[in-house]
Amino acid sequence: MGSRFSRIPSLLLAGSILLLGPAAAHSQKKNKHPKKEKVQIENYYGGVFLVGDGGIPSGACFRINGRVTSGNFFNQLKSYDTDEGTTFKLGSEEVTKFPDRIALTLLIHDEPCSYGLQAVGTGVYLTQEAMSTMKLSLYWKHGVDMRPAQKVSVAHFSVDPLDTYTDTKATDLPQRYLWSYEFVIPSAGVPLTDSLVLIFRTSTGHMAARVAARL
Repeated sequence: MGSRFSRIPSLLLAGSILLLGPAAAHSQKKNKHPKKEKVQIENYYGGVFLVGDGGIPSGACFRINGRVTSGNFFNQLKSYDTDEGTTFKLGSEEVTKFPDRIALTLLIHDEPCSYGLQAVGTGVYLTQEAMSTMKLSLYWKHGVDMRPAQKVSVAHFSVDPLDTYTDTKATDLPQRYLWSYEFVIPSAGVPLTDSLVLIFRTSTGHMAARVAARL
């Protein structure tokens, strides 16, 4: 009985279209507007930015700020994200690969491992010795596949003291530092959909931080 009643509305609808005639059916089709595709546009002016936190076991915690640049490439790059996928364009030209090389700039400084109340000078600070034993590995990530970035070179490195204490007479407080790096990374042929993954490890192989730059 259920199947008998379920067929009645469709039969009535079909009959009404026949009674209204071809002109009415055509009018109904004409009034149906196709659904507009949503396009999300993003620009990368200034480069691709990354930020992350790290920590050494029983030691200091630190903040990583980074930026990926390559001349004016990212200043002109836009991504168009739709239900069908993402496309990248420089002006009206579609691009799929990174330029031949990119520059990765990193700034690293220590930060409290806990953001609760803590007296100045009582925390654990990131030392030059601890940073000198840290190892940084760079990978290109495609899906779940990770492949090492090849022929990476260091264009700049510096360690600068930070004057962050409000009490200039507090000479017994440990010195804090800012580590600055700039790497040049060959990237010819690398798809723009790949991510650049940074992994920091201690001298014992412990992963101290992992952060990624992605479009």
